[in-house]
Amino acid sequence: MKKNSARVHELKDDLRSCRQRKGMTVCDYYNKLKTIWEDLETHQHKPKSCRCGGCNCEDVETSRDEEKLHQFLLGLDASIYTNVKDEILDTDPLPSLEQAYSMVSQEEKNRVSSYQKVSGETVVDVISSGNAEEDSIDTSLGVTVKKYEDFGQWYSQVCRCGEMMAYYDISGCYILRPNAMKIWNIMRTYFDAVLEKAKVGESYFPLFVSTSVLEKEKDHVEGFAPEVAWVTKAGKSDLNVPIAIRPTSETVIYPYFSKWIKSHRDLPLKLNQWNNVVRWEFSKPTPFIRSREFLWQEGHTAHATKEEADKEVLEVLDHYCHLYEEYLAVPVVKGMKSENEKFAGALYTTSVEAFIPETGRGIQGATSHCLGKKFAKMFDITFTNKEGKNRRVWQNSWAYSTRTIGVMIMTHGDDKGLVNPPKVAPIQVIVVPVPFKDADTKEISKACTDVKDALRKDGIRAEEDLSDNYSPKCKYTQWEMRGVPLRIEIGPRDLAKDQVRTVRRDTGVKADVPRVGLVEHVKELLEKIQHNMFDVAKQKRDAACVIVKTWDEFVEALGQKKLILAPWCDEKEVEMDVKRRTKDEIGAAKTLCSPFDQPEIPEGTLCFASGKPAKKWTYWGKSY
Repeated sequence: MKKNSARVHELKDDLRSCRQRKGMTVCDYYNKLKTIWEDLETHQHKPKSCRCGGCNCEDVETSRDEEKLHQFLLGLDASIYTNVKDEILDTDPLPSLEQAYSMVSQEEKNRVSSYQKVSGETVVDVISSGNAEEDSIDTSLGVTVKKYEDFGQWYSQVCRCGEMMAYYDISGCYILRPNAMKIWNIMRTYFDAVLEKAKVGESYFPLFVSTSVLEKEKDHVEGFAPEVAWVTKAGKSDLNVPIAIRPTSETVIYPYFSKWIKSHRDLPLKLNQWNNVVRWEFSKPTPFIRSREFLWQEGHTAHATKEEADKEVLEVLDHYCHLYEEYLAVPVVKGMKSENEKFAGALYTTSVEAFIPETGRGIQGATSHCLGKKFAKMFDITFTNKEGKNRRVWQNSWAYSTRTIGVMIMTHGDDKGLVNPPKVAPIQVIVVPVPFKDADTKEISKACTDVKDALRKDGIRAEEDLSDNYSPKCKYTQWEMRGVPLRIEIGPRDLAKDQVRTVRRDTGVKADVPRVGLVEHVKELLEKIQHNMFDVAKQKRDAACVIVKTWDEFVEALGQKKLILAPWCDEKEVEMDVKRRTKDEIGAAKTLCSPFDQPEIPEGTLCFASGKPAKKWTYWGKSY
């Protein structure tokens, strides 16, 4: 009860301070309010005096809806929406919250439409007789919030403007649009090849988990209990026994491992499934990073010996590192999780950790766990070894999720929008015609199509934009927001010189390139972009990393949003104490991982937090 009261107080405080900030769309603001309202309904007690027993009396509902309506109107940007607010408040009876939201949204659309008509962004303008004037065009329209000014709003805008996701009408759930799914499927293609080489079989287990099975492994269940969603009804009938929706699949899969494994000849057993899981997150849902439903792959394996299990844990972690660094161009640290931060029920957990310098927060990229024999004991997974003796198996589980996409966006995105690494970009090259008055637009369009076809023939994901209802300036903005790594422009001057102009998304560098040998040039350029994006991200990450040896240095570095490497005594109580001492409104500092690549610990080195002898170097920081 005490914990609920504290949470309710926190949520009501959030509600009081919830405002439509500069650059925030009406949709973003409304969804933020909805998240708080839904969390309040979850945590608040329903009054016993309510005559309907559920606080659903008509008068109570009407009063509650009006209160939400006023909260919504009070938080709107007064410099923009005063007139429509007055119109809503003058209506008798008051419109519903949904009707008011629709009216405000329409006002927002009208404003955007008016701006576009004035600025000429949706009409074909008179374009220069080449590319010279295009060099000075500002293509920063679309994302209105700067990355360094308001990271949260910037991230939300970039995800939406880049057509990666859309908000759903259930808080914490998101629609993954084709651009995001294309990136996900490119990563899946890579990892499927890894799985096939490692002889991991593909499987699919049901979404639902029985109560008896889920509760069989106590520590595991306690770790996920606050996040488990339950099915309690079928139609209008209550289920005799509630059914859980999987937050992860250990307890779903392992009863069947027990049936399928009998002898050493059945080992190793290696399965993977690509699926969705549900974790009913209540704390600050964020697209791709923290959502109530997400996609992932989860591998589950059983081995005869610990040596085999240990070897696989690190091999899988290497593949996750490769995926991040070689495909997503995101630098990560491989390391061991602390006892406090390891997966519930695991013997130990390894992870790859990324870091977002703009927010000073770490982010767990993927995990590979050795589960030891704990689940084997719970689910009686045993085998007869070569000597005829009965033994329990050693088990692993490992996973990466659509969080990878969010990490990529946070790492590379800029004030113009997405910046996609070429290896995972849904479109690697966009070809844009740059006509001008009286130019032969047919010949320019044909040249664009020919270039696109030549690139595609060599396996490059290329498209041309021949739409005639947008100016080249507007097209540049559109494709930059969507993060296409390379733009090719073709105008009359380029046609006359049998050349094209290339424009890099990562640096903005432009170059005139002959049509002869263009395909090879583009392939080399995409490789350069890929490598440069990783190098830039690594330089930023490394510049944000500091080594500290005392508590005062630690606190100072934390305030400066640094990734902190510190000597630690490796005690659970000390980590918990650090959390308590550093907790603020955006969270507490904790261990991210202890890197496998350990610097030397000089004799006499003390733990920065406890003053006890240090046992290892560990990365610390706040995290998502």
